[in-house]
Amino acid sequence: MNIIRFPEKKDWAKIVERPHLDVSKLNDTVASVLADIKKRGDDAVKGYELKFDHVDLPSLAVTDEEMEEAERLVSAELKAAIQLAHYNINAFHEAQVFRTKKVETQPGVVCWQKSVAIEKVGLYIPGGTAPLFSTVLMLATPAKIAGCQEIVLCTPPNREGKVNPAILVAARIAGVSKIFKAGGVQAIGAMAYGTETVPKVYKIFGPGNQYVMAAKQQVSLHDVAIDMPAGPSEVCVIADDKANIEFVAADLLSQAEHGIDSQVLLITNSEQVILDVQAEVNRQLDLLPRKEIAAKALDNSRLVLVKDLNEAIELSNAYAPEHLIIQTANYDKLATKVVNAGSVFLGEYACESAGDYASGTNHTLPTHGYATAYSGVNLDSYCRKVTFQHLTADGIHSIGHAVELMAEAEQLDAHKNAMSVRLHTLNIKN
Repeated sequence: MNIIRFPEKKDWAKIVERPHLDVSKLNDTVASVLADIKKRGDDAVKGYELKFDHVDLPSLAVTDEEMEEAERLVSAELKAAIQLAHYNINAFHEAQVFRTKKVETQPGVVCWQKSVAIEKVGLYIPGGTAPLFSTVLMLATPAKIAGCQEIVLCTPPNREGKVNPAILVAARIAGVSKIFKAGGVQAIGAMAYGTETVPKVYKIFGPGNQYVMAAKQQVSLHDVAIDMPAGPSEVCVIADDKANIEFVAADLLSQAEHGIDSQVLLITNSEQVILDVQAEVNRQLDLLPRKEIAAKALDNSRLVLVKDLNEAIELSNAYAPEHLIIQTANYDKLATKVVNAGSVFLGEYACESAGDYASGTNHTLPTHGYATAYSGVNLDSYCRKVTFQHLTADGIHSIGHAVELMAEAEQLDAHKNAMSVRLHTLNIKN
């Protein structure tokens, strides 16, 4: 891990820089695969499953028999944990349900919004080095609450053509409609265009590697909406001299084990914290099964010493982390100053893992600095707001002349006339 002491603001841009991913070389490959899927449908998807996931699939759909088999393979203890997480995620997202309110902006002019669910959504769940069944809960639960009619899930199978059973159990608990065995670019293409088996959806959600991200970005140009742009996962920890060093090191490593391109950032006002955390990270790192992955991620990571905690939160806002952990004595005060972050964890006991799995908040969050402009996935991600308005004769009298003047000033005579004919009719009647 790289130690940086008392950086000047002019050097912050370098500190908050993410590992650079050059996707220019893979964009052509992704475009070629997407075009093939659009043209050949299921046959193309199966062909790429054989090429990339090394499995020859007779069909793409997960069967009822496979769902029942998954129920038997997942232990009662793990199933109970999944159900607990689902309960909490459901409770948190149900509290976000939109309540319509009618507003009379002028006498006789009433406006309101109605929340309407996206009818068909697609969820991509990675199944490579870490089968993310928790992401099934995070994506499908709010989709179900929102009222999406069709919730389609794609995830890569193993070489025996099986989907991780915990993914299937989580999908059933969360209310997924249909599940298909497809990974990578081919999964994104199948949901974006539709195939003989996989339905076309209107919006695609979910994380993935750089090929998946490139595919999502390409299909979003013309064919389907996506949840957000995304990059490798990341965490920022702000700690003071009262922080629990063991906890801080564990939080940094829990993020680092995601992948070699993940990034962790520690910001502190204590030199001793930096030295102690570095030693504790090395100690805990040796105990991890994913040690090699975490170690490579730490090469992208930084320990930053600042003059005070106000500067720490300012640097964090410049970084705009996916996850922000504030482990300081005055965490509540610092929390009020957070401007840019995906999800914030306060106090020594609020580890990122809680939000990743079972506290109730969503773990699908903006990365790569996109927290400056994007929210994490929430109930609104699955809805559209349709506006309504109703005007009476009083409403025409209230705003009619203003509309005429504005339309005339914009040289849109037909717009003006649409109001003028109504005013004329009302004047005749009056």
